[in-house]
Amino acid sequence: MQNDNLKHHLHLHFIVLIWGFTAVLGALISLEAIPLVWFRMSLAALAVLLFMIVSGRWRRPTLKSLGKMFALGLALALHWLTFFGAIKISNVSVTLSVMATGAFFAAFLEPLIFSRPMNWREVVLGLFAVLGLGIIFHASTQYVWGIVLALISAFLSALFSVFNGRLVKENSATTISFFELTFGVLGISIYLLFTQGFSAGFFDLSGSDWIYLTILSTICTAYAFIASVNLMKWLTPFTLMLTINLEPIYGIVLALLVFGDAEYMSGGFYFGAAIILGTVLINAYFKSKGRRNSPK
Repeated sequence: MQNDNLKHHLHLHFIVLIWGFTAVLGALISLEAIPLVWFRMSLAALAVLLFMIVSGRWRRPTLKSLGKMFALGLALALHWLTFFGAIKISNVSVTLSVMATGAFFAAFLEPLIFSRPMNWREVVLGLFAVLGLGIIFHASTQYVWGIVLALISAFLSALFSVFNGRLVKENSATTISFFELTFGVLGISIYLLFTQGFSAGFFDLSGSDWIYLTILSTICTAYAFIASVNLMKWLTPFTLMLTINLEPIYGIVLALLVFGDAEYMSGGFYFGAAIILGTVLINAYFKSKGRRNSPK
């Protein structure tokens, strides 16, 4: 039993490491953000569809759920567009550090959208996160637009997560994943059609880009998503939240290993990033502690 528990914990850390590697792959792929996200979502949707067919998990959602998935699929596409756009004009370290503020966007959005009481501890921690963000801005003025895009991406990620938290009560995670990916591809495709973005050159990718895109779409998107949902059978919400919040740390370390000097930042940047990541981990701890202490 103890060995099984260790196996599940190691599996979770491996998945989070994969998610951290997503940003590195985004920097390695030579495509701009729009074609990069289009290929990622297309290939990932095909991978999830194949999994659903092979495993017999195909489920037809209601029209009401489909409408929600359509809106969330567009939000997911915009989230990834701004995420990879931030990486392209700044670097992995800046983008992932700012993306960590998504936890606090969610903390403020959930009470506003669902009319729930505000958690003042999260407000205080959010102020510390803003302080850390301000230090990053001051230490990384050459990456201002990358920081802005990463902030937009973090907000969209939080919005997506808050609404998906309700949608998953009505549909399986695999079904949600497939339709949201598909609708995201549809939204980007319509944009490309109107802007004449599709051309012969659009599909003319280098061999390395195809390899990186395949890894990004299948392992980092389809596999990681399905495996993380499956691990919820054995691991507590506290363990999941705390470990997933390590993604920016893993990603920054991987970026330093892969890109070397291009990712090294000033001491002020790392101080600001440490404040943001610290508040995120503290918040995850208190939220899970509150859940465990609440009456069953």
